[in-house]
Amino acid sequence: MAEVVVPLTVRDLTDADLPACGWYGTATDLAYVAEAIRRARRGEVDYLAVCPPSGLPVAVGGVDYTKPPGAATIWQLSVQAELRSCGIGSVLIGALEQRARARGLGWVELGVDDNRSRPRGLYERLGYVVSGNEIGSWDQEAADGSTARYETRITLMRKQLT
Repeated sequence: MAEVVVPLTVRDLTDADLPACGWYGTATDLAYVAEAIRRARRGEVDYLAVCPPSGLPVAVGGVDYTKPPGAATIWQLSVQAELRSCGIGSVLIGALEQRARARGLGWVELGVDDNRSRPRGLYERLGYVVSGNEIGSWDQEAADGSTARYETRITLMRKQLT
């Protein structure tokens, strides 16, 4: 079977994209994305979409310039489930790193939930190394619509951009 190559574009995610991002998660999850778009308008973050020729986002994620000092944090990365392991996450992370590099930053950091080992393998392949750990928490929406606080151990990973 021949390999099919689909051209991808990377662009800023907008409010108009949110209806096409139902694959990202629950209403609570999408509220976090909407807040990130507002922060992007203020220049605090860049929030990107990876799109095939349809123009609809199949991956999203951001780079936050407010922490840590002198660097940036890559966060809220997600690729549509059916398209994982196709290289789209690598394209997204590369674009986020480029945005940080363009701001003159020498390194970026990201955190990976210790309960989810699969993303960590990608980050290691892309040159990220463990730099510490912390406890993380955020609200998650349950199937019944209730909201609960999720707490987990986060492994911090760092990559030099220079």
